[in-house]
Amino acid sequence: MEKKMDQAEFENAKAASQNWYWWGIPTFFRCDWNEDPAACDIALVGVPHSSGNGSTERDQHLGPRAVRNVSGYYRRAHGVHGFAPFEDSRIHDMGDVPMPEAMNNEACMRHIEGFFKRLDVAGTRPVSIGGDHSITGPILKAIAGPDSHLSDGKPCALVHFDAHTDSYENIPHWLGVERSAAHWAAYTVREQAVDATRSIQLGLRGHPSGTLHGGAVGSASASLGYEMLTMDEVDDLGVKKTIKAIRKRVGDAPVYITFDLDCLDPSVAPGVSNLEPGFGGMSIRQATRILQGLKGLNIIGADVVCLMANKDNPNQITSQVAMVMMFELLSLISISLNDT
Repeated sequence: MEKKMDQAEFENAKAASQNWYWWGIPTFFRCDWNEDPAACDIALVGVPHSSGNGSTERDQHLGPRAVRNVSGYYRRAHGVHGFAPFEDSRIHDMGDVPMPEAMNNEACMRHIEGFFKRLDVAGTRPVSIGGDHSITGPILKAIAGPDSHLSDGKPCALVHFDAHTDSYENIPHWLGVERSAAHWAAYTVREQAVDATRSIQLGLRGHPSGTLHGGAVGSASASLGYEMLTMDEVDDLGVKKTIKAIRKRVGDAPVYITFDLDCLDPSVAPGVSNLEPGFGGMSIRQATRILQGLKGLNIIGADVVCLMANKDNPNQITSQVAMVMMFELLSLISISLNDT
């Protein structure tokens, strides 16, 4: 019988296994797990929340686990920007936001905001994976606007990729949910976390929010001051002019980017909660090139939302696409931090 593995042999064996994506405990991009927000520059956070959008499929809380599982094999360096974000910045998996009242959306909103306020106090910039789109509201409330550190007490500019505007104001709640996936883009403006006059929503198609129970398409966003680019307009402008429009709108303001996977074409991201199959969405190339064109902006945080991992293809393509968007976003933040 062979002797047991001693500690040195054990450590060597572990070191030799680190590069295999299927080995070990899954974390986002194989980053170290560290729940201390002060220990990193960029925090990768799971927000497993599904009770903010009760009118469609509700298993969006499974998104963070799915992205951890697939992200282990993804590239470590950025082929377009030409740098390695995990070497240039301290990037940790901070775990998931604890939500002990998971079926109570308003309680979850308080828990999410409180969790991300810890990051704001530490000056740590979050890149999050949801979860439904209601998560963006409390994150913005925590890191932007009055008393925020990351946005220097000012409302931030919002770059919002989505098939829908999420800016309902003409109904008080969404099936009883007040701070819902359909309301966050409005109340964050009213509560001074977002400056709509510096913000842009792009990729809109189908039936953008603002039509339920009256109101013209996009009327709520227009009244708040958002600039809107429909998917048809993005197609007509092309990638370069779309990037130019975003940069002109945002200027030098602190920026938050939220990426709803339903802005992508269903052929690219079939596992999302609010499919718009009758209207073509962005290609993966359009989406990544637009994000890459935002290099140099002062990005204080970002999220990817609305992944439905249990509705995905067998090869988990939507989870992989969410992983790619998360990588693009953390790369932009790493560049921003290292250029200052």
